Amino acid sequence: MLNALSGETRLFPILGDPIAFVKSPLRLTAGFSARGHNAACVPMLVPEAQLPDVMRGLSLIPNIGGLLITMPHKFAAFGFCATSSERAKLLGVVSVMRRNADGSWDGDMLDGLAFVKAQKDHGARPDGARVLLIGAGGAGSAIAIALLEAGVRELIIHDADEARTGALIELVPHYAGGRVIAGPPDPTGCDMVCNATPLGMSTNDPLPLPVDLLRPSMFVGDVVAGHGVTLLLQAALAVGCRTANGVQMVEAVQEMMLDFMLTESRPQPVA
Repeated sequence: MLNALSGETRLFPILGDPIAFVKSPLRLTAGFSARGHNAACVPMLVPEAQLPDVMRGLSLIPNIGGLLITMPHKFAAFGFCATSSERAKLLGVVSVMRRNADGSWDGDMLDGLAFVKAQKDHGARPDGARVLLIGAGGAGSAIAIALLEAGVRELIIHDADEARTGALIELVPHYAGGRVIAGPPDPTGCDMVCNATPLGMSTNDPLPLPVDLLRPSMFVGDVVAGHGVTLLLQAALAVGCRTANGVQMVEAVQEMMLDFMLTESRPQPVA
């Protein structure tokens, strides 16, 4: 996989803080090799305050072909994109960036698509479903759009930041159909329950919702990856729910990221 590492290798760093638990470097590097490309994904620990300096430096390095963006940089990184997909532009968020012909950055947001694919791959049926989504941040916003695109009947959004919840609710009805409302973290009557918050990355984290309200008929998905089976998913499995975890979401997004990085961008100005 890395036996072709040379001065011609193109680099695709993943930027985040924390970064120790990411799985993409090994998987994407193997994916590049499988597609016949001399390229490698490398992890970079980038504190939030240092992102502008890091982006200025990375922009000057010609053999950096693209970037993967993880917490907490998804909103801030959008500001460095000269062009983006309509999805990323709508949300002001990116999870991947690639070079335009002039060296500037083109961005997209794949988290929502990958999350929904992982749910469907493991038995969820979002079409016509009533869904509780916990978290209206970068990942949660993208997941909301992808769920609406997948045909959910009703989407209930809860975030500790009520202003963020309100902003997302105002945004998504203009993008796709389905009833979208704010609500408490109560899964009663829902077909799907989706955690799009970092809660579960630490064993000391509180649960994102009262798990005693989970029922076997519910499908429970969690974005948290690299920390084993989260307490939320442990509770869901104990009840008899079907589940999808963050690692399965990471697996679902691998081919999407490779397609994005290795396909010539079609610039659409951000402004």
